Amino acid sequence: MALVTLKHVLNRACKEGYAVGAFNFFTLENLIGLAKGAKAKNSPVIAMASVGAMKIMGEKTVVGACQGVADDFGIDMVLHLDHATDYDVIRRCVDNGFTSVMIDASSKSYQENVDITARVVEYASRYGVSVEAELGHVGGKEDDISVDEREALFTVPEDAVRFVRDTGIDALAVAVGTVHGFYKSEPKLDFPRIAKIHELLPEMPLVLHGGTGVPDDDFRKAIQLGMRKINVGTELKVHGVFDVSREAYDTEPSHDPRKVASKVIDACAKIVEEKIDVMGCAGKA
Repeated sequence: MALVTLKHVLNRACKEGYAVGAFNFFTLENLIGLAKGAKAKNSPVIAMASVGAMKIMGEKTVVGACQGVADDFGIDMVLHLDHATDYDVIRRCVDNGFTSVMIDASSKSYQENVDITARVVEYASRYGVSVEAELGHVGGKEDDISVDEREALFTVPEDAVRFVRDTGIDALAVAVGTVHGFYKSEPKLDFPRIAKIHELLPEMPLVLHGGTGVPDDDFRKAIQLGMRKINVGTELKVHGVFDVSREAYDTEPSHDPRKVASKVIDACAKIVEEKIDVMGCAGKA
């Protein structure tokens, strides 16, 4: 099977009103677990490599691993670079076979964000590679800031229209109340804001970052209102890889890494299957 573009899988999601899960992977076992879960649910899947993971694994290794895993499981897979800020890193990933990249210049001014993003789109589009960008700012953790300060970072719907027009992106990550990492309290998504952005950009796939810890009912409502890609990373890293590995090594007398690897694969697959059921993409491969 093949590595396919983000645009390819999200076009159908937009037409049929579901979301596709985007899952970070940090190890080969983690990646195999994603594929196993997607195969079990006959679902499209987006495998995301962070810039930090890329520094460890390297672009060619990641591309080769994803292509091999997709072939082994007989599935199509999007290989997506997550939250890149460096143009040269993005260029290397495009050159080496990534099918989708995210440029995150959301901490910059609006015009700087546009200029940087448009440059990435211009390069990636030469090779048919999809581009996701972010407008507004999804924090790395819940900081001790007031509601008013937090909402000042949210995506302004009218700005989103201009941003999409000015950059030519394929997917838009929006800041609507989620954060990266675990939540200290239940997240409060700004559903009217999601609805307004979708109303103004009905054909643009919207992306929800910070999916770990969001209640399932909130996921479902966000999807009804226009979310088409939902990122899940921390849950896999902690509950799918770290916790399972630690427990397995503590309880496995032989400390056989093969047995530990199998447990990590199964744990990651279970998380992915559960998210796929919530996102409504089962049977959509």
